[in-house]
Parts: sequence; structure tokens; C-alpha cells
Amino acid sequence: MDFGDLKEALASQSYGQIADICDHLMLQVAAEGVAFQEEWPYAIHLLGHIYADDINSARFLWKSIPSSIKESQPEVVAAWKIGQHLWTRDYAAVHEAICGFDWSQEVRGLVASFAEQYTKRMFRLLSSAYSTISLQDAALFLGMSEDDAANYVLQQGWDFDPTSRMLTVKQQQAVTDQKLDPSKLQRLTEYVFQLEH
Repeated sequence: MDFGDLKEALASQSYGQIADICDHLMLQVAAEGVAFQEEWPYAIHLLGHIYADDINSARFLWKSIPSSIKESQPEVVAAWKIGQHLWTRDYAAVHEAICGFDWSQEVRGLVASFAEQYTKRMFRLLSSAYSTISLQDAALFLGMSEDDAANYVLQQGWDFDPTSRMLTVKQQQAVTDQKLDPSKLQRLTEYVFQLEH
């Protein structure tokens, strides 16, 4: 089994491509009838879907993983624990799941990048959902200590009242970044073409 593209994506920190690479490889290997379950990088595959914010695909992948793999590879279970907390929208527990496992060198960069991305996503969520929020709650959502959370949000222009320990949210300018990935468009085109013919 050739994991060259996957290793290259990990090395170049192209984490957004990992789920697609793994899905493609899995389909390719399964089509060839090769037994791949024992050596498949399930933790990376799960984390790739989680990084891409595709929890449904991560959930279906988890269900397809043989129980022997789940029992023998604690990193796969730890990766799914992140997915579970995302699925149930237990935002604080996501950070606990990230920090609560000693990740292998192979996935450490991916997990760190996801943690950073997730913190930014939670900050955007707080910015859009609240006008004021307690420092304790903000720290819980951001997965930081209260001091770190205060520093983080103050750098983003929020105000802090030390007597009430409340943060006043500064509304962020909404910036949408739409990326059109030509490979996804090509795959969609080929799929629709196959359906029509």
C-alpha cells in the first residue's frame, strides 16, 4: 500500500487534504480486494475528517473500523473522542480530549493545527453569539486558562471588566473565504457524468 501522498500531505502540513487522500486510497485498496484494515492509518483518517469539519464522515468511518483495531490502537479511540465531543457540541470537552492524550509524532502536528483552528472557530462563535460573556465561560469555550483566555480576547479587541470578570465582545468583521478546489469540481463533474450515462 502506497501512503506517499498521505505522508507528503502531513509533511507539507496540507491537513485539509488528508481526509480526501485517505478516502481515495481506501476506495482504491478496497476495489483491488486487498486486506488493509490492520495497517490502515485510522487515527490520521479520523483526524483528517475532523480537521475538515466533516463529523458525519468521521462518524461513519468510526463505525466501519473493526473492533479489534479500536481495542488495540488507543490513538484511534482518542481521535474519535474528539469527534464524539464535536458531535454532541460539548465544546469544552473537545479541548480536554485534545490535551488528554499523548499523541504520536506522526499526528501531533495535525492535532495541534486542529486545536488552533478549533480555538479560532470557537472565538468566532463567541463573537457572533454573545455581547458579553463571563471570563470563566470564555476560557471554557476556548480551552484555555482564564488568564490565557483574557489575554487572547484582549488581543482581539474585546474589553474586560476586572470587577465583574465579564468580557465585552467586539463584533468582528465577517470575512468569507470561499475556495474552489478544481479537483473537487472535477470529481463532481465525473460523478454527474456517470449518473447521466
